[in-house]
Amino acid sequence: MLKTLTKSLLVAGLLAAPFAAHAQEYTLRATANSNENDEDYDGLVVFKNYVESASNGAIEVEIFMGTQLCANGTECLQGVADGSIDIYVSTSGGAAGIFPYVQVLDLPYLMADDRIAEHVLSGDFVRTMREMAMADSGDAIRLMTIGNTGGWRNFANTERRIAQPSDMEGLKIRTVVADLPQELVRALGASPTPIPWPELFTSLQTGVVEGSKNGITDIMGMKFPDAGLQYITLDGHAYMGALWWMSNEKFTDMPEDMRRVVVDGFYALQQATFASPKRKSIQAYEDFVAGGGDLYVPTPEEKAAFREAAAPVFDWFKANVDGGERIFEAMTTAVAEAEAEINDARMKDLQ
Repeated sequence: MLKTLTKSLLVAGLLAAPFAAHAQEYTLRATANSNENDEDYDGLVVFKNYVESASNGAIEVEIFMGTQLCANGTECLQGVADGSIDIYVSTSGGAAGIFPYVQVLDLPYLMADDRIAEHVLSGDFVRTMREMAMADSGDAIRLMTIGNTGGWRNFANTERRIAQPSDMEGLKIRTVVADLPQELVRALGASPTPIPWPELFTSLQTGVVEGSKNGITDIMGMKFPDAGLQYITLDGHAYMGALWWMSNEKFTDMPEDMRRVVVDGFYALQQATFASPKRKSIQAYEDFVAGGGDLYVPTPEEKAAFREAAAPVFDWFKANVDGGERIFEAMTTAVAEAEAEINDARMKDLQ
């Protein structure tokens, strides 16, 4: 019995040895200023599962949703810079105060569809933006990837169907504080009105604003139709990019094998956030129409009119945004390459 027990303990010790070598060594504190119904949370769950599994327990990911760690983009990015937050996701508007050129993601009508957008956001364009952000943050804040948070931005309002730019005349459209969305709304003939997100429902209800530019999952998630938002035009003027930032010090302090796990984890996260809005938007659009909402798809000619009306925003961006010329060139080059590659692949698949 003693010999058998000794042998069993030896075997158990040998089996446990590899796991002991990979005991939890790193903790990543990740936050998103949203909730568990959001695509950001879907991405974080996938990231956590992948990283913890692939690192064999060496990396632990703690998820903090809402404002537990920080309340807004500037505050959260400062937390990433000083190391109190390891991972944070922002919209372009949320990061524009520190990295103004990220507003390139809000330039209208540059990317035609999901396939183009996903190709662009998986290549060298993101690496260019990473390089710029690293330089501007003193190598403190690292852009890991760009995913999606809500699908595509479309114009929605409480007053009337918008089929052409002239239909925007006189409407007060809610925007974030960032300059570019305001320039776009102004170029289309409406009045940009910066309103904090939590105040938008009441602002629509009381007429402080008459419209917004959001994705359908946000519109339905916030119950904006109950505040009178009954018209959506599917112009798809901007892909709702989600920028995933990480403390560069935390990242570079890891050995290469753990950095590889983190990089691959962000790839898995990106794919999850690409997919999540596609599924969630199906029911959201059905619910909007079932509630009496007017859903309008512009004709190709009408969409071309929107693009033409919005064209001055490109020149404004390049002339007025620090780093605008460089990031615009990177974006338009990436879009052209994506279109060529995808069209070539599509033609091969049609044979």
